[in-house]
Amino acid sequence: MSGQKLNLLVLPGYQGSGAGHWQTRWEALDPAFTRVQMADWDHPSRDAWCRTLDAAVTAADAPVVFAAHSLGCLTTAFWASQYASAEQLAKVAGALLVAVPDPSGSHFPQDASGFAPVPLTRLPFASIVVASSDDPYGGEPFSQNCASGWGSRWIGIGPRGHINADSGLGDWDEGRRWLGSFGEEG
Repeated sequence: MSGQKLNLLVLPGYQGSGAGHWQTRWEALDPAFTRVQMADWDHPSRDAWCRTLDAAVTAADAPVVFAAHSLGCLTTAFWASQYASAEQLAKVAGALLVAVPDPSGSHFPQDASGFAPVPLTRLPFASIVVASSDDPYGGEPFSQNCASGWGSRWIGIGPRGHINADSGLGDWDEGRRWLGSFGEEG
């Protein structure tokens, strides 16, 4: 990361990110990463998750960068478009949005509530959407549409599944470099 102090907020998706997931590995490698702890990882509620994210951003004492995966991406988009104040949005330096899931897809968790329709409002901070060509939870066309609506840079990384622990990314240095670019922009 750059020399600027940042609050690196990790936003996992449904059921959290377990051992071997790049988010968990990043947290273990660098104490600057802090997981936003949702009250219920197995029954995600958009309202509850957005309010939890809201509290984390409010508590941040420096610029914030989100490292979001799956439902964490949708939480970020809903938070930015419907929950955050202008003061909170001004704290956000950027967001890495990885493996955006499609709420209308057949694999979307039935236990998740309130995540559709996805807001396609331009995000008021820099963002990158990263997608896999064979993600069962959200295809490239869906993620490209989200990236376009959000004003995000879109990056396809080929067939890597849901870009999770099963994708074999290890510490995912490339993702860390993309995340680090947000600290360099401000």
